Amino acid sequence: MHNRWLAAPVLAGAVVMLAACGSSAPSSSSGNTSAPAAGSGTTSAAATSGAVIGTRSTSLGTVLVNAQGKTLYWFAIDTATASKCSGVCLTYWPPVIGTPSAAPGAKLTMGFGTIKRSGGQLQATYDGHPLYTYAGDTSAGQTGGNGKNLSGGYWWAMTPSGAKPGAAPKASSSPSGGGGYGY
Repeated sequence: MHNRWLAAPVLAGAVVMLAACGSSAPSSSSGNTSAPAAGSGTTSAAATSGAVIGTRSTSLGTVLVNAQGKTLYWFAIDTATASKCSGVCLTYWPPVIGTPSAAPGAKLTMGFGTIKRSGGQLQATYDGHPLYTYAGDTSAGQTGGNGKNLSGGYWWAMTPSGAKPGAAPKASSSPSGGGGYGY
């Protein structure tokens, strides 16, 4: 019974945190749209532990998405321990904040983690890549940030295999990792 009293405030806090990640920055609707595929693993509820990450079928193939169905991206110049996106970059590429967890039914085997941003917030990572959304993607399923060369490097939609969309899946890394930085 005590857990029920805690669940509502924690869930409300997670929803507020996820809503804050969906920046209302200027948009450029250059993204592709597609309806979610049945059984795509997309989720619409936030988890109490942080960022809920699922998958969605798009014109690029299957990509990772947040709880609102927005495509998640990685930045080629980031490292496994630090984000290189700051200042104005964050206006267009809001980081996914919180400890990540897989949405029910999502098969995400490359591994989740977090990094600490300069302001102290935890940013979700997948396969060693810090995760972001793109302000130009105004609807679920859009992939307008993929392949953009902005803020000093290329941005790629995150796939369940960790490979760039349309690329052959990379070989699974050893348990010690390697960060998945094979670009």
